Amino acid sequence: MKLVRKRMKPVGIFMAFFMLLISGVCQSALAAMIETETVLCESRGYEARTYLNHLLAREDVQNALINQGIDPQEAKYRIDSLTDAEAVQIADELEQLPSGGNFFVTLLIIAFLVFLILLITDIAGYTDIFPFVKSQK
Repeated sequence: MKLVRKRMKPVGIFMAFFMLLISGVCQSALAAMIETETVLCESRGYEARTYLNHLLAREDVQNALINQGIDPQEAKYRIDSLTDAEAVQIADELEQLPSGGNFFVTLLIIAFLVFLILLITDIAGYTDIFPFVKSQK
């Protein structure tokens, strides 16, 4: 056992010196708990800015800004200077605006409602439009 200790002493000293050398260069890090809401708010702000910059990159949006007398580059600078909460609020408002792309769906709903109203009035006997409805006269 004394022989093992005698041979391992230089190895132990070398390892202790090596550990001291390595740990002296490293800086200590402070760890703290981060709330989930903080992380989500930061990612939402980034996503909102990306969405707004994507909209600003579209040619039709740039043409509309130029027609209003606004320089698209200045609008980009203003988007970059928004706080996270303002960027999220603007992106949410833009997403809630009607897009106007549902004309066909709206037309189908209106046509179906007109058909139902005419069918009900035909069943009640007020109109005689559909031949497959038997009137109760």
